[in-house]
Amino acid sequence: GSILQTTILLVEDNKIQKLVNERILHKAGYTVLNAKDGQEALRLARETIPDIVLLDMLLPKLGGREVMQALRKDPPTAHIPVLIFSSLPQANEVKLTLEGAAGYFQKSRLVEHPAEGEKELIKLIEDVVRKSRELNKPGTVTSTPGMALGANQNLVRR
Repeated sequence: GSILQTTILLVEDNKIQKLVNERILHKAGYTVLNAKDGQEALRLARETIPDIVLLDMLLPKLGGREVMQALRKDPPTAHIPVLIFSSLPQANEVKLTLEGAAGYFQKSRLVEHPAEGEKELIKLIEDVVRKSRELNKPGTVTSTPGMALGANQNLVRR
């Protein structure tokens, strides 16, 4: 299935949280790359061009919001969907999706309802990656950042 080739850049500075997330993602068959701060996240995103970035908002060196903005500005990474993975309440979701996030997942779901939370997270990742792939099929991708951003705007409004 499509899941096998999916590479996720997991940006998380909390070691325990990182291990938990990694286990869930590996179990679902994803390839996982790890970044422990915002700067490392940007470097890895540019080097590897992952299918999706799972981004914690509260990070050392460069916050989640700054990371997202930097990814959006840079043509090679502008098309990569960013899934906000945060302990902040859902109230932030609207603001973040307007700023270019493809989705929002609350960390507490994995603690309160681990089984359901895992399913929700995987489904969300699948949906976001599928949409992104449909938008960025070979032939539709252009090297102009404006076009890539345009494609992402549609993803956001749904």
